[in-house]
Amino acid sequence: MVVDKGSNKTWQFTTRTRRYKERRMKVLIACEYSGAVRDAFIKQGHDAMSCDLLPTDVPGSHYQGSVTDVLNNGWDLMIAHPPCTYLAVSGNRWLYNKDGSRNEERWDNRREALDFVRLLMNAPIERIAVENPVSVISSEIRKPDQIIQPWQFGDEAQKTTCLWLKNLPKLKPTKIVGKGEFVTFKSGKKHPAWYAEAFAKAKTKAERQKLRSKTFQGIADAMAEQWGVGCKQENKQLELI
Repeated sequence: MVVDKGSNKTWQFTTRTRRYKERRMKVLIACEYSGAVRDAFIKQGHDAMSCDLLPTDVPGSHYQGSVTDVLNNGWDLMIAHPPCTYLAVSGNRWLYNKDGSRNEERWDNRREALDFVRLLMNAPIERIAVENPVSVISSEIRKPDQIIQPWQFGDEAQKTTCLWLKNLPKLKPTKIVGKGEFVTFKSGKKHPAWYAEAFAKAKTKAERQKLRSKTFQGIADAMAEQWGVGCKQENKQLELI
C-alpha cells in the first residue's frame, strides 16, 4: 500500500509497499521588500516569507525587522539579498577621501556588511543562496558559485548577478533573449536602459537604490521552479511498511 499523506490517496501494489511523505518547504527570503521571490515560491505551493527592515511593497507574508529575529525558525531554504551599498566594487571609489586619506567610516561600513554576509552564509539552514552584484564578497569571503544575467531568464536586460550557493544546484537558463539596450550618459559611461530609466524616475537616493536592486521576475521564477521542485523531491521519503 502506498500512502500519499499530502493528498490522502492510497494505491495498492502486489510487489512491495511504500509510503510517500512530501511536505511544503518553509522558505525565507531575507532582505526582500518587493515580494518578487517570495511570491514566486508561494505560487509554487511553498510556505514563503520575506523579511526586511522596510515594509513589503505588495501584500503578503512579510516580517518587518531584523532577519536575525527569524533565522532560527526552522527554514528549509533561505535566499538572501544583503544590501550591496558597501559591498559592490562600484563603490570602491568612496573608500578614500579626495585628499587620498582613508574614509574610515566607509571601511567600517564595509566590514559590517561583510560580517552580515557571513552571518547569512553560516545560518543554521540546510539550503542557502546569497545574491549580490559583483562585490568584495568574492575577494573577502569566497568566489561565487554562479554568475547569471536577466537575459538568460526571459528579461531583456543586463545586470550581473552573483550567487553563493549551499546545497543548491546552479540555476539553468530558462529563456535566452536579447541583452537589452544601453544608454550613454553625459559622463561617457554606458548603462543598461533599465538602470538609466530607474535613475531618471527616482526622486530620491532611497528610491534609486530600491529600483536598482530589484530582482527580475524571470530569475525569481527560476529560483522557485528549480530550487523549490528539486528540494521537494529531496524531501520525499520512501519507506517500506
